[in-house]
Amino acid sequence: MKKILILFAKDWDQIALQAQQYSSHYQFFFEGFDLFRFPENARLLSFNALRYITKLERKYRAMDLDGIVSNHEQFGTLIAAVLAKRLGLPGNDPLAIVACQHKYYGRLVQQQIAPDAVPRFSYIPYPFDPQVPVELDYPFFIKPIKATYSVLARQINNADELKQHLTFNPFEEFLIRKLVKPFADILPLFTPMDVDANGLLAEEVMHGEQLNIDGYCIHGEVYFLGVIDEVMYPETQAFMRFEYPSQLPDAIQNRAKEITKKVLVGLNYQHGFFNIEFVYDQKVDQLKIIEINPRMASQLANLYERVDGCRPYGMLFSLAVGEAPQLVHGEGRFKSAASFIFRRFQKPLKQRIPSKAELAHALAPYPDAKMMLYYKKGSSLDREIKWLGSYRYAVLNLGGLSRGDLFDRFNQVCKKLHFEDFIYKA
Repeated sequence: MKKILILFAKDWDQIALQAQQYSSHYQFFFEGFDLFRFPENARLLSFNALRYITKLERKYRAMDLDGIVSNHEQFGTLIAAVLAKRLGLPGNDPLAIVACQHKYYGRLVQQQIAPDAVPRFSYIPYPFDPQVPVELDYPFFIKPIKATYSVLARQINNADELKQHLTFNPFEEFLIRKLVKPFADILPLFTPMDVDANGLLAEEVMHGEQLNIDGYCIHGEVYFLGVIDEVMYPETQAFMRFEYPSQLPDAIQNRAKEITKKVLVGLNYQHGFFNIEFVYDQKVDQLKIIEINPRMASQLANLYERVDGCRPYGMLFSLAVGEAPQLVHGEGRFKSAASFIFRRFQKPLKQRIPSKAELAHALAPYPDAKMMLYYKKGSSLDREIKWLGSYRYAVLNLGGLSRGDLFDRFNQVCKKLHFEDFIYKA
């Protein structure tokens, strides 16, 4: 039985482990904590990534591990790569992880490999000095060099907006620095680059349809799970749903895959899952890279399972122990699948949280359905609206026998949960 260490397991990781029979093939060990759940996230206040890596290395060196995995975007993926390297286990080059996660360093490297697919960009140091001009014309899109879930990412139209956007109270600034610190502490081990990971990246505003490509590399060879459409709430940069298979023409999807291959090879991305986002601007027939995530997109993995019949988590574990995954397409129960995101753009005056019984009743006709609730209150709710510009309170993953059937099922769930304003109208 293979032994696998899972670092900073996410909610979707736990669902996959519960739903699939992996225990007959693997013995799992778990380390880490939940960044979004109190009191676990209080550990972040005293967390030291380098000491943590050394501690895990000592603990697991004698246990004869076979592999390490992490889908944790903030710092788990990088820690997993470093630890795998120290223990001599299958894994990616930590520098390749850094080149994906440090958004400014990543843009510099991407610009050398595929310049036509990279938007114009500029570095903004933090703390922000209003007297230092940004080397990019307004409006532009801004995002932290190291962040997760699109925190603080938004369009900035003028200098006053930028100043206001980058003004935080002492606790917010303390929290942001604590979130970045593990990555920043590991960074000097693998690159001499001294660009502060607390800074931000300004990019030209990109217009068009967004798509998401998932896949994996083994021995430097690139394999694709598929292409997912990222559909936004109208007039926003907030995700409304992720839909598979993509509705974009095959020619556009194939061009995006070719760029993906070129960039991953140039980054020396040798081993593990990847998730890369593009914008396709039909007016100029151009694809631009939004970002590259060096991990499995855990929220989207079961969309491929529904439509293609593959088991992305089983593939992830095969990669972790150095085995070639089994990749299949078009063998699933469904023809269409999506991950629907329920969100508000203002603080709700009152929150009605569905009970377990209501959830069970709404989802009963659809055994494949998985719904996650993320309700918050108080300062946590205020901070999410400020940092994200919206409040995500639920996610529903669902399959359909056709695209029309998918949305019919979604609408039925919405009605039963009294989410009528989210009902999809074709």
